[in-house]
Amino acid sequence: MHEPLEAAAVRQTVEELYARVAARFPERGLRRVCGDLLVIIDEVTSGSSRSQHRIRAARVGSRVAMLLVLVATVVALAMATWDAVTDDGAVDSSLDLLPLIETVVNDVVFAGIAVFFLWSFPERLQRGQLLDLLHQLRSTAHIIDMHQLTKDPEQLKPSFVPTSASRPLGMTRDQVERYLDYCSEMLSLVGKTAALCAEESRDAVVLDTVSTVEQLTVGLSRKIWQKISTLPPGEPYVAPAPAPASAEGVEDLDGQPPRL
Repeated sequence: MHEPLEAAAVRQTVEELYARVAARFPERGLRRVCGDLLVIIDEVTSGSSRSQHRIRAARVGSRVAMLLVLVATVVALAMATWDAVTDDGAVDSSLDLLPLIETVVNDVVFAGIAVFFLWSFPERLQRGQLLDLLHQLRSTAHIIDMHQLTKDPEQLKPSFVPTSASRPLGMTRDQVERYLDYCSEMLSLVGKTAALCAEESRDAVVLDTVSTVEQLTVGLSRKIWQKISTLPPGEPYVAPAPAPASAEGVEDLDGQPPRL
């Protein structure tokens, strides 16, 4: 059974990532980018209910307009046929059929165009709203990539020789690793937010754009992990040794003092 992607769960994950970024890098621009992603998720969530009411109203209005177009077309064809037929029910001449045929063709063609436009209007309205959000997500993914672009692991190597044009890193090895990991997580959440747009529509253009955004985030995240793999090895973690227990005042589990 298909379980839809929950917007609340995605938002909670972004909130947790925002708190982690703010705690470790409060002055970095990555925190603001994560906040912008929260705003986009809120737009997807709040805009979903509003757009559903708007699209439902547009669908009702378009169906009523289609009915009026069909009725008007039938009336116009009936009047044109009535004018071409004499009182005794016969056509005056074969030449009188040419204007009638031309009128019928024109009315049918224009009615078909109007019906197609009105039928697809609600879907095109929803498509425009979702594409705007997807374009924002695509821009957010590129902004995240710009933030990680200057985090060069080569600057952490002892053999690195800076030049006058080198940009100072200003971060330790562990900070660079955490920063790049946050960028990768944020790109993954950008893809999940794009998937939320796919939950609201089955339009081919929207689904294709969602797939494009997801492929973009996966590619950028893969590039980040390749950069993480080139980081110089850090200091191994050594767990502190447990403090020796004092014999004074210590009892065994059975309540007896320890035997020394």
